[in-house]
Amino acid sequence: MKIKSCILFLFFLVFSVKSFATHIVGGEIFYDFLGGNNYRITLKLYRDCFTGLAPYDNPATIFIFDNSGNFIDSVEIPFPGSTVLPVSVNNPCFIPPTNICVEEAIYITNVNLPPLPGGYNITYQRCCRNNSILNLINPGDVGSTYMAHIPDPASGVNNSSPHYVNFPPIFLCLGVPLSFNHAATDPDGDSLYYELCDPFTGLSSTCPILGSQASGGCPMVASPPPYPFVPWLGSYNAAYPLSASPGLNINPQNGFMTGTPNMLGQWVVGVCVSEYRNGVFMDANKRDFQFNVVDCPNLPVASIPQQTQFCFGYNVNFTQNSVNAFNYHWDFGDPSTNLDTSNLVSPTWTYADSGIYTVTLIINPGTLCADTQANTFYIYPLLAPAFTAPPGECVYNNSFDFAGAGAYMGNGTLGWNFGSAASPSASSQLNPANVVFDSEGVFPVIFTISENGCTKSFIDSVHVYPKPVALFNSSTILGCVLNPVQFTDSSVSASPLTYYWNFGNGTSSILQNPLISYSSAGNYPVSLTITSEYGCKDTAVLPTPITVNPTPIAGFTLNPTIVTISDPYITMSDQSSLASDCEVFWGDGSSSINCDSMHKYTTIGKYTVMQVVENLSGCYDTAYSDITIQAEFFFWIPNAFTPNKNELNEIFKPNVMGVHDYSYLIFDRWGTKIFETTNTEEGWNGHYKNKLCKSDVYVYKITFEDDVENVFHQYIGKVTLVR
Repeated sequence: MKIKSCILFLFFLVFSVKSFATHIVGGEIFYDFLGGNNYRITLKLYRDCFTGLAPYDNPATIFIFDNSGNFIDSVEIPFPGSTVLPVSVNNPCFIPPTNICVEEAIYITNVNLPPLPGGYNITYQRCCRNNSILNLINPGDVGSTYMAHIPDPASGVNNSSPHYVNFPPIFLCLGVPLSFNHAATDPDGDSLYYELCDPFTGLSSTCPILGSQASGGCPMVASPPPYPFVPWLGSYNAAYPLSASPGLNINPQNGFMTGTPNMLGQWVVGVCVSEYRNGVFMDANKRDFQFNVVDCPNLPVASIPQQTQFCFGYNVNFTQNSVNAFNYHWDFGDPSTNLDTSNLVSPTWTYADSGIYTVTLIINPGTLCADTQANTFYIYPLLAPAFTAPPGECVYNNSFDFAGAGAYMGNGTLGWNFGSAASPSASSQLNPANVVFDSEGVFPVIFTISENGCTKSFIDSVHVYPKPVALFNSSTILGCVLNPVQFTDSSVSASPLTYYWNFGNGTSSILQNPLISYSSAGNYPVSLTITSEYGCKDTAVLPTPITVNPTPIAGFTLNPTIVTISDPYITMSDQSSLASDCEVFWGDGSSSINCDSMHKYTTIGKYTVMQVVENLSGCYDTAYSDITIQAEFFFWIPNAFTPNKNELNEIFKPNVMGVHDYSYLIFDRWGTKIFETTNTEEGWNGHYKNKLCKSDVYVYKITFEDDVENVFHQYIGKVTLVR
C-alpha cells in the first residue's frame, strides 16, 4: 500500500490540473469497401474519463470533401456508447494507478460514394487535449483531426484502409523499455509501412465542436484539408515525441515499437501506417494517442531485445535487458530436444535446423514478482557471400571470370553487380564469366545473396590496368655500315616498363635507349615492344626502315716508319678501296687530300697518321698507322766570317741539330755582350747597335742539351770578324 500511495500522490501532482473542454487522448478514422460504391466508416475516439470535462459527441459529425477541397456532404453518427479500457499490469509487484482512465467509443456508419475523379477525403475534428501534456505548446487549446482518403474506384482501385490491431498501453513505466506491437492489418493485403509522424491539430477551445452541436457563431462545416500539424514544444517533434533514451522508435516493416522513457508526464505520439499496392501509394491511417509515463518502483520487467540480425546461422547468442531481475529461465523453443533451456543471464543455443522459434524468458521464476516475455526468432542458415577477386588485367582484351562462394539454400537469389563500366553490368550466376570492362581503373564488385528476407553483400575490387603507349625515334634513318644508330625511347606509361627492340637484322636489345651498328648494307625495319609492370603491352614500328649504305675500306702504307730528324721524310701509298675521296692527317697538324704523297716532319716524336675515305653515299672509313721521328745530335761552328763582303759568309752561325735549351752569346774583347739568341736558326750579322763592328777577334759562348741523351754541352771559342 505504501507504493500505491506514492504513485497516487504523484499522479495527483501531475494530472490534477483541469481545463475547459479537455478530453481527447487519441483516435483514428478508417474505412472498408463493401461493394457497389458503399463504404463502412469507422471512427475510434479515446477520451480521458478521469480529468476530461467534455462528454463524447452525440452525434459525431464527419465531413466528406472531394480531392480539391470542395464540401460534398456531412454524416452524423449517433453515440454508440463507450467502454473503459482496462488499466492493468501483468505483474503482481506493481499496482496500476487509479487516477488514469481511458474509455473508447467506436462510431460506425455506412455511406454510398459514387466514383469521383481524385476520390474523397473524410475528416472528423474536435477539441481539446489535456492541458498537462508536456510536448505541445498550449496543449489545452490544441484539438485533433482524423482524416482518411478514398481513391477513385473508376481508376480500377477498390480500397479499404489498414486497421490497427491493438491500442497502445495507457501508461509506460519510467526507465522500463517499451516493447509494443503496433501492427495493423489490411483487408486488401496491401504492403504496409510504419513510421512515427506528426498528428494533425484540430479545433480550438473557442469552437470545440462542429455540426449540429456547434455553439453560436461556430461553423457548421469543417475546413477542408490540408490540415496543420500539432505545435511541438522545444526539441520535440514527430521523430522524438517524448523524452526517452533510447528514443521512441517503430520498425517500418512490422510496426514493432521500442524505447525507454526517462521523464514522467503525458506525451502525445503520432503513428502512421501507409499502404502500397504494386508500389503505388493508396492511403495512410494516422493515429495519435497519449502516453502516460509513471514511476513503477521495483517493477520486474522481462525483456528480450527484438531480433535485428537474421541469417546468421544456427548458433545464437541471446541477450536480455530485463529490469529488477534476479534469476532467469530461458526456453529456446527447439522441438528437437528437451534440453533447450538455460538459467544463464546471456546464454547461447545452437539450433538443429532453420525455422521459426518462440523464445521465452522468465525472470524471478517461482516468485510473485516473476515476469515473462516471449519473442519470435527466425533462424536461417548463415549468409556469407564471398569471392576472390581475379587478377588484374589490361584494358584491352580484358575478360574476367568470377567464382562466388557463401552459404545459402537453393531457394536463395544471387545478385552480382559489376558497375556501369562492365559488360554485362550485373549477373545472377554464381560463377559469371567473360565480364569485360571498357575503361581502366579500380572497379568495386558487389556480390549479394538474398534468402529468407535476408540480404548480405560482399565487396571486393578488380583492377583494369592502362595500356602503355610505345613511342621511339632514331638518330637517323639513313646510315652506313658499321656507323652507330642511336634509338631513343619516348614511350608513355603510368608504371615502369621493360623493353624489347627488334632491329630487323636478327639482333635485339632490352635496353631503354640502345646504340647499334649494322654490319652489312640493306633496309632494316625496327620495332619496339614495351611491357608495363602489370603485363600490358604495346608495339611501335619505325615508319621508315633504316637504310644502311656500303662503307668504303680505308688502307695505306707508310715508308719508312722510323726516321731521324736529319732525314724526316715519310711516303704514303694509298691502299683504300670503294672510295671516291681520300684525306690524310699527318698527326702534326697538317693534312692533305692526296693520299699518295710525301711529308716532312720538323719535330721529333711519335705521330699517328689517319686516313679518312668517303664514298658517294657519304659513308666513310678510317685507317691509322704510327711513325717515329727520332732525335739526332749534330754541332759545327766556323772560326771567321766576312759581313758585307761577298754575301757568301756574312752570318756567323753554328750548325746545330737535335738540341734543346739552346743559348748563343757573342762578347767583344772587353767582355761586352753584343749578341744573344735562343733560336738555332738565327746567327750574328756582325752588327752591334745597328752598326757594323770593326775587324777584330770576338768570343762566343754556346750552351744546350742534346735530344739524344739530354746531356749538357758548352762551347766557348773565338771568331774573327773581317771587314
